[in-house]
Amino acid sequence: MCDIVLAAASARFCHPEITLGAMPGAGGTQRLARVVGKHVALDLLLTGRALSADEALSAGLVSRVVPDEELEAAAMSVARLVASYSSPVACRIKAAVNAAQVGLDAGLAMERALFHACFSEHDFREGLAAFTEKRKPRFEHR
Repeated sequence: MCDIVLAAASARFCHPEITLGAMPGAGGTQRLARVVGKHVALDLLLTGRALSADEALSAGLVSRVVPDEELEAAAMSVARLVASYSSPVACRIKAAVNAAQVGLDAGLAMERALFHACFSEHDFREGLAAFTEKRKPRFEHR
């Protein structure tokens, strides 16, 4: 349910509910299948098997794997980087990617509308100016 997922190299990912005579609740079956696909999801859900961090990366369950001792620093670095960009644009990107989950046509229409909205914002003009002037942009989040 996270936007960007970093995993420590020693992390393990599983849904062990079947070993307890239960099944995942709170959307676990739905979210997992959408992320890793039907076959991997059923393998994990029907066996209770755990994925290593590297397997989770290969399956698309995590964004990247970092050494255990670097996890917090890496997460903070990603957070600072994302926060340094235009927040209205970041929100639009998230909305467009989330819309892609409902179907390609609807997602493309949503993405197009959100993309065109960028052209009227200060941060877009600042980003273009910074690019042409070969400098780092100074986003004002508007």
